[in-house]
Amino acid sequence: MFDVEPLRDTTFGAVVRGIKVAEVDEPTFRALYDTWLKYALLIFPDQHLERDQQIAFARRFGPLEFEMTAISNVRSDGTVRAEKDNDDVMKILKGNMGWHHDSTYMPVQAKGAVFSAEEVPTVGGRTGFADMRAAYDALDAAMRARIEGLNAFHSLHYSQGRVGHQSKKSDGEYSGYGFHDGPVPLRPLVKTHPETGRKSLLAGRHAHNIPGLVQEDSDRLLKELIDFACQPPRIYHHDWTPGDAVVWDNRCLMHQATPWDMTQRRIMWHSRIAGDPASESAIAA
Repeated sequence: MFDVEPLRDTTFGAVVRGIKVAEVDEPTFRALYDTWLKYALLIFPDQHLERDQQIAFARRFGPLEFEMTAISNVRSDGTVRAEKDNDDVMKILKGNMGWHHDSTYMPVQAKGAVFSAEEVPTVGGRTGFADMRAAYDALDAAMRARIEGLNAFHSLHYSQGRVGHQSKKSDGEYSGYGFHDGPVPLRPLVKTHPETGRKSLLAGRHAHNIPGLVQEDSDRLLKELIDFACQPPRIYHHDWTPGDAVVWDNRCLMHQATPWDMTQRRIMWHSRIAGDPASESAIAA
């Protein structure tokens, strides 16, 4: 049906060969979905997805939070953004280099994402992933007891503010997605996966201000959890080749962008799979 090669020296992830994801039939997709739940990250080389193909493939995992957006230092007119200009899009690209889950700052956290590579730089620009299931499993009993029942607020205003991005101002090129004025979502530090039942950590750069802790203690605990989680064998950084596509489970993996020479073009395409409100909604504060 298809070949699955687990990633080496990691607790998660697999390379899938022998299929074109734009053409899989329903029985094959069901098997692929089960494989995704097991490995949380699937990598598909040599796909070269067209826009409508990527959207259609992402939609098979569930309704979409949004169909597709470019994650890129290349403008729509083909020119390359100057890193020194540090515009809103550049600030988002830099912010994304911190470990995070997608859309924890929205009322409903994303289920996952399909991500594909069109153009990649010669050096750098990898995407890192971290297995928060294995991170939870590796915690000692004292830390598990300490964090069980604790929550944290999640905000893009907060996380982008830490890289100097004043979200109330815009240069007109960034849509402002995620900079909403609604309630700041509150989410547990320990999350149970709605389909597998496995527990995982939920932290990342958007998390802040754990209720019941003074800010210094909250900041220290969140940093400690991220630093602990994002260590071998719980991490993998993907070196992109044009045509690669991946799908990851945002409910149990964090991810991050990594630096590259921004005089070189990097064009990636992101389709975000919406979370189920029954399991991915924020806690009522």
